[in-house]
Amino acid sequence: MNSQEYQNPPDDQIKEIVQKYKKVAVVGLSSDQARPSNAVAKYLQGEGFKIIPVNPNETEILGEKAYPNLSAIPGKVEIVDIFRRPEQVPPIIDEAIKIKALVVWMQEGVINHPAALKASQNGIIVVMDRCMLKECRKFCD
Repeated sequence: MNSQEYQNPPDDQIKEIVQKYKKVAVVGLSSDQARPSNAVAKYLQGEGFKIIPVNPNETEILGEKAYPNLSAIPGKVEIVDIFRRPEQVPPIIDEAIKIKALVVWMQEGVINHPAALKASQNGIIVVMDRCMLKECRKFCD
């Protein structure tokens, strides 16, 4: 394994994440129902997760107040779920560290090893290139 490559936690830890942490800031959440971010957030909402939309172009998504960035969210965020292109991840990681998020979750196709390593070196559990909806379908009951 390349020391510059981040390895996801084992499935038992991913299971624990989706069962234990329920306050999810969804970065890049779109109000467009055709977008994957909307479908995933709506599913998670239906499973009892508290969804916090993070999108500077929106005021409300899925009945929840939207925030322009992670720092604007009042209170504790447990999971930062990222729906952005890999090159847009580093500043989100910096914000996640700043707000002391517990988990950073990069959706399928969102792969940024240096950002994942930085988050993990700052005490954040990182799940990368996995779909939170799919993991929840496996483990949320």
